[in-house]
Amino acid sequence: MKNKIIEAILAINSNAQVSVSGEDINSIVWENGTTPISKSDIEQKINEKDYIYKRASEYPSIVDQLDDIYHNDIEGWKTTIKAVKDKYPKE
Repeated sequence: MKNKIIEAILAINSNAQVSVSGEDINSIVWENGTTPISKSDIEQKINEKDYIYKRASEYPSIVDQLDDIYHNDIEGWKTTIKAVKDKYPKE
């Protein structure tokens, strides 16, 4: 999975040039004259997208999803995916 801090920054400013050490919001380095974005705005964007990160970590792998479709048809696959979507709904 991509770094969610960088994803949040790019969602706010798609032209931002930035680096981050791990998942530490205090380690952001703004590069090539990129105007810094406040930590509170970045954290807000991360929270807005939090359901995406949680879903991504719980969805079965693509291989397992294809196997699910093969054995249980599309409706069985939809049931599997819907369980994750219901657990982490869009806010």
